[in-house]
Amino acid sequence: MPLLGAHESVAGGLHLAFDRIKKVGGDSLQIFTRNQRQWRPAPLKPEEVDAFKEAHERNGKMIVASHGSYLVNLATAKDDLLEKSVDAFALELQRCDKLAIPYVVLHPGSHGGAGVEVGLERFVKGLDRAIETAGVGVKVLLETTAGQGTGLGSSFEELAFVLQNSKHPELLGVCVDTCHIFAAGYELRTEEGYSATITVLEKTVGINNVLFFHLNDSKKDLGSRVDRHEHIGKGAIGLNGFQNLLNDTRFRGLPMALETPKSENLSEDRENLRVLRSLLL
Repeated sequence: MPLLGAHESVAGGLHLAFDRIKKVGGDSLQIFTRNQRQWRPAPLKPEEVDAFKEAHERNGKMIVASHGSYLVNLATAKDDLLEKSVDAFALELQRCDKLAIPYVVLHPGSHGGAGVEVGLERFVKGLDRAIETAGVGVKVLLETTAGQGTGLGSSFEELAFVLQNSKHPELLGVCVDTCHIFAAGYELRTEEGYSATITVLEKTVGINNVLFFHLNDSKKDLGSRVDRHEHIGKGAIGLNGFQNLLNDTRFRGLPMALETPKSENLSEDRENLRVLRSLLL
């Protein structure tokens, strides 16, 4: 079965995210290693690293991913933004290496009006620079996107381009977000539609390159190109779409994290995980 978990806060310390995921009964975890709205956050302190690793060990070494900063745009044509993006993402990779986090999820950025092809070429160059600057073995998981504005990554073909053209394909993988691909026009709700979607995924990026999922229902309908997350079963995807995915044996054992709205007591995470587990056959 898949490893169902959630993105949890690191308020009060990175290690406390494990307490939160344990509280909701999760089997996998996604976090921000630093404030994702800051270009130059404070470096990790040795005691932070030790506390995180100890908590990780206590919680069975569950799979953890970090989500890269939303500020980073490796596809930009603006030199100053590109330099800041390369440096910030390289630091993120180095932080994850220190914390023994194997994956960083990254949005492919925005082409800013230059067009998809130009944007993808810029992104590949910027990504390769960041990977080389970091000099570590942490894998970058390219996240599928909804296709809002000039954002890249709303088609599997676009992600495949990056995998095929990067100098470091061994350090790349894919994170599939259910809300995003649905908003981008990929059907999940029917068996036929789901099968067609995964067939395209397999032919482009390859099933073996899919290493993580974000499980989010969608407030908007199929092909809306609008990224609005909803609780599981409460949105336009509905329970059938998640049942199709969760029982697909090709993704057995993969981490799948919620990114749905939540309150401080995390009751929403508990309920969403309960609903997801009820769909397992």
